[in-house]
Amino acid sequence: MLDLPLIWAGLLALGIFIYVALDGFDLGIGLLFPFLATDEERDTAMNTVAPVWDGNETWLILGGGGLFAAFPLAYAVVMPALYAPFIIMLLALVFRGVAFEYRWRDPAHKRIWDVSFVFGSALATFMQGIVLGTFVQGIEVEGRAYAGGWWDWLTPFTVTVGFALCAGYALLGAGWLVLKTDDALRQQAYRFAKHAAISTFLFVVVVSVWTPFLSPEIFTRWFSLPNLYWVAPVPLLTAATATLVAWGIRGQRDAVIYPATLVLLGLCFVGLGVGLTPYIVPRAITIQDAAAPDSSLLFMLVGALLMLPLILGYTAYSYWIFRGKVRPGDGGYH
Repeated sequence: MLDLPLIWAGLLALGIFIYVALDGFDLGIGLLFPFLATDEERDTAMNTVAPVWDGNETWLILGGGGLFAAFPLAYAVVMPALYAPFIIMLLALVFRGVAFEYRWRDPAHKRIWDVSFVFGSALATFMQGIVLGTFVQGIEVEGRAYAGGWWDWLTPFTVTVGFALCAGYALLGAGWLVLKTDDALRQQAYRFAKHAAISTFLFVVVVSVWTPFLSPEIFTRWFSLPNLYWVAPVPLLTAATATLVAWGIRGQRDAVIYPATLVLLGLCFVGLGVGLTPYIVPRAITIQDAAAPDSSLLFMLVGALLMLPLILGYTAYSYWIFRGKVRPGDGGYH
C-alpha cells in the first residue's frame, strides 16, 4: 500500500528544491546586480533571465499550496510562527517583479528601479533563509498549535542561515551568468563566483557544525551508531562537490559551476532532511500526524501526477528554446 503522506512530503521537498534551483539564480543575479560595471552589462544580465523568471516562482506556489492541502496541521502551526518573514518575502518578490518590468518601461527612473530590483532580491533571499533557519532550529508547539512568540524566528542561527542563502544564491547567479554570457561580463561573473564560492563554503561549514547542537535529537541522528555509517557520505559528497565547484571556477569551465552548485545545495538540503525526518514540524509533529486523510491525498496525487509532467515539460521547453549565450541587445527586453 502506498505511503501517501511520505509521497507528498517527497513531492513538497522536490518542489522546494526545484524552486531553489530555478529562482535561486534569478535572485542571485539581483544580488550581483550592483557590482556589474555598466548599464549594458546589467541589461544583458537581466535578459538572461527575462524569458523564464516569472515562471520560476510556480514552484513556490506549489510548495505553499501543497503544504496547506496535504499537511493542514503543519500549515496551521508553521504559518503563525513565520507570518512576518513570509509576508516580507512575498512583498519583496512582488516589489522585485514590478522593478524588473518598470526599469524597461520607465527609463527616466531606471536607476530607482535598479535599486528596487536589488533591494527586493536581497530581502526576498534573506527572508527565505530566515524561514529555513527557523524551520531547522524548531518551532515551539503546544498541543496542536503554535506556542512561541512573535520574534522567535529572529535568532543568531536564522540570521546566519539567511546570509548563507544569500551567498549560495549569489553563487548560483554567477554560475548562470558564466553559462549564459561572453566576454567582459563572463569574466566578471567568474570573479563574482570566486568570492561567492568562498562565502558559501564557509557558511556551509558554520551551519553544518552549528545544526547538530540545536537539539539532542539532531545530534543523535548524525553522530550515533549505526546512523553515522548511513549519513557519513553526505558531508563527504558535499566536500567533493565544493571541490568540483572550485575546479570549475579555477579552470573557467562554464558548464560546471551552475550544475555543481545545484548539487552542493541539494546535498545541504539532504543534510537538513537527515536531521528533521520523520518530522514535518521539527521535533513536534510528524509527517504522518500532520497529513490530510488518505482519500484527500490520493485525489490530489492523481492531479499532481497529471499536472507535474506538464509543468516540468513547459519549463524544460522554455529553457531549451532560450538556450545559448545572451549578448548585448539580445532578449525580449532591450
